Amino acid sequence: MNNATPSLLVQGYEVVIGFETHTQLTTQSKIFSRASTSFGAEPNTHASAVDFALPGALPVMNKGAVQRAIEFGLAVNAHIAESSVFARKNYFYPDLPKGYQISQFEIPVVQGGSVEFFLDGHKKTVRLVRAHLEEDAGKSLHEDFIGMSGIDLNRAGTPLLEIVTEPDMRSSAEAVAYAKELHKIVTWIGICDGNMQEGSFRCDANVSVRKPGAPLGTRREIKNLNSFKFMQQAMDFEIRWQIEQLEDGHTIQQATVLFDPETGETRSMRTKEDAADYRYFPDPDLPPLVIGREWVEKTRAEMSELPRVMAARFMADYGLSEYDAGQLTQSKAVAAYFEAVAASSQQPKLASNWVMGELSRRLNADEKSIERSVVTPAMLAGLIARIADGTVSNNAARQVFDAMWTGQGKDVDAIIDAKGLKQISDSGELEAIIDGVLAANAKNVEEVKAGNAKAFNALVGQAMKATKGKANPTQVNELLKKKLG
Repeated sequence: MNNATPSLLVQGYEVVIGFETHTQLTTQSKIFSRASTSFGAEPNTHASAVDFALPGALPVMNKGAVQRAIEFGLAVNAHIAESSVFARKNYFYPDLPKGYQISQFEIPVVQGGSVEFFLDGHKKTVRLVRAHLEEDAGKSLHEDFIGMSGIDLNRAGTPLLEIVTEPDMRSSAEAVAYAKELHKIVTWIGICDGNMQEGSFRCDANVSVRKPGAPLGTRREIKNLNSFKFMQQAMDFEIRWQIEQLEDGHTIQQATVLFDPETGETRSMRTKEDAADYRYFPDPDLPPLVIGREWVEKTRAEMSELPRVMAARFMADYGLSEYDAGQLTQSKAVAAYFEAVAASSQQPKLASNWVMGELSRRLNADEKSIERSVVTPAMLAGLIARIADGTVSNNAARQVFDAMWTGQGKDVDAIIDAKGLKQISDSGELEAIIDGVLAANAKNVEEVKAGNAKAFNALVGQAMKATKGKANPTQVNELLKKKLG
């Protein structure tokens, strides 16, 4: 693992986390049938004979699901297997009418790869083991008010790409950052809509703790985490619980656990199964999945610019830092907004600062996406141009931005004039004001000449006060230095 910082210890223990993420693919039909994958239909109205496991119904592979798996593999620099095999994962559950799930076991379609992201300014890399295609199960519905349960097979057969990591993460914060980056990648390339509330992006966290240098501890798997907030809460509780158990002299039993958002606690659901418990064997109804290199290369050529490629371009073309470029490529919408502002204002660094700073802060406060920003790229570019040419100070620019955000106007120059925010940049006018400040602050002048830097800052403050904050601070500094020798 490529970590810029050492692992954090929690009460003397090292945390070890690996992830399995079920990513629902954006096909219109299911992975082995032509039934619709649309969400929210009446129970069992989007289920075919294959999904109901009726005798004689045979699965047929959905090419669109394979296409999306290839795209993901290319996005994370993984190996795309030229030939992969489907297997039957056998277990009993009411929402699994066949008595097995069609998945991939020994030879997955996507092998290896990695996901890179920043956490607290440090670059992290999480290695991927695999990403394999499989079908989703149905859903059990419990109607407590009538004391009955039912099975909805609308989800059964929905195509999933299960993405499995190495146990590379060393804190809950790092694991959440990885999950967010993975969410960005799959939505960026369009293979998943990323809707966590509808179950399109569900994470299972394998959590264990150990003393530094010791073998890996026994892991417990937290299932079906569909919120970044709950994800962190669940892992933090599980980490504390495991440490307490070990400190009290108990051993950790491998188990599958669920997180209860109401109590903030995890609870054991069942003893964790191993691969042998599922009795995997090749599915006799599905031949090997063969992917020609020409298909992979055609997909590579047709894919849109990937986040990491765009970030590298931002660094090369706009002179941005690796961190800034990474932040601006968190989504296509943010990247497009930044590029529009940078192109129009010809001030890429200022554009980067304002998009990541004031704009981001306002969007978060109002719970808006950047697509719904009140301040358009053209408006922000106009404001940045006025900062660059010295018309307004940074403080005045924030007042202009506030006016645009709150609907007080769209024209930058009109707002500057209406609010009297134009900087005083006339050297003659400023020189007269500074002469008055020096005359009124003789003691500070003597202290500056004696080498007191604080006294110089005090004179700058007096000059800015005399101009009611409208003076160009750079010119004020230069003129004071010139007059004080």
